[in-house]
Amino acid sequence: MEKTILIKYGELTTKKGNRGTFIKLLARNINSILNGLDYKLKYDRVRMYIEAADTNEVVNRLQKIFGIHSIVISYKVNNNIDELHNLLKEILKQEKFNTFKVETNRADKSFPIPSMEFSRQIGGFILKNFSCKVDVHNPEIRVNIEIRNNSFYVSLNEIKGIGGYPVGVQGKSLLMLSGGIDSPVAGYLALKRGIDIDCMYFESPPHTSLEAKNKVLKLASIINAYSGNIRVHVVPFTKLQEEIYKNVRDEYVITIMRRMMYRIASRFVQENHMHAIINGESVGQVASQTLTSMSVINSVTNLPIIRPVACLDKLEIIDIANKIGTYETSILPYEDCCTIFLPKHPVINPEQSKCLFEESKFSFDNLIDECINNIETITITNKEKNELL
Repeated sequence: MEKTILIKYGELTTKKGNRGTFIKLLARNINSILNGLDYKLKYDRVRMYIEAADTNEVVNRLQKIFGIHSIVISYKVNNNIDELHNLLKEILKQEKFNTFKVETNRADKSFPIPSMEFSRQIGGFILKNFSCKVDVHNPEIRVNIEIRNNSFYVSLNEIKGIGGYPVGVQGKSLLMLSGGIDSPVAGYLALKRGIDIDCMYFESPPHTSLEAKNKVLKLASIINAYSGNIRVHVVPFTKLQEEIYKNVRDEYVITIMRRMMYRIASRFVQENHMHAIINGESVGQVASQTLTSMSVINSVTNLPIIRPVACLDKLEIIDIANKIGTYETSILPYEDCCTIFLPKHPVINPEQSKCLFEESKFSFDNLIDECINNIETITITNKEKNELL
């Protein structure tokens, strides 16, 4: 008896001409996230097959890979009825159930028995050997049999995957990652739609602490479990931020600061051949996230700005943060550069002309160059999750 993990593609099967590319990317992502484990991966246009020494750990990791509809732990035997009967006895005696249903997928059309008839035959065998009955509507156990490549693949109930597209099918974009609740969720949702991400974090030592930086790196390591290849680009923002607070009137500080961040992020995206900027802004949540503020801040770039959580309320965002495991880290009390000098009354509806006037009070081009030229790039690996903080 050979144990195999079957992966079903789900949404990828609708992609027709691009299907092969999508599946190759999914295989690449699986290899990245399973790195370090003892396994073998094979795939075709219908399924992926993984044989592994530690099935449980492989399944745990597969449940965080986008592009997978479902995961099935299956048992492979030759398409010999006696072998199939022996296998069914062995795996079903370990289960407690009163009702069952058999479903057969005859992918190998050369097999002589039609699917419905084969399901009836196997159902009869189970009824003879176990104290149970058939329930086709709500069975406690579903016995799934796939017939392909001269083999039977037998499995019980499927494990649901997280769906979406394989990371990378939409190219790479830059996530503006803070230490808050929203931006890690935005990164997760972007990954789900196939966008490969790098992250950018703005630090302002000594105003922001090493703990704040490590908090962001830990958040990146958590969402890296869904990607496998995230890098964090740390921008030294102190000089530019101090110039803003020194020269800009109080209520416009946050607006101007955000405009500077977008200028830096835009240059970095263009220089590194990325496609868009992603952030965790939610409409109306804070002063800089009104539609007027977004419009004025966005005016410094022509790049697409993707806001995956724009129309979610805070409780919906928190639900996702809890689901993906970022919430407890996000609420750790370490301030980032967006909160350390927060004015009492930030402007809610800033004006473009006033922003330009405030920016004319100091020279920022050289400071932006300095920020970009001194970016520290950190490659996230799986071990950071346990080492940081």
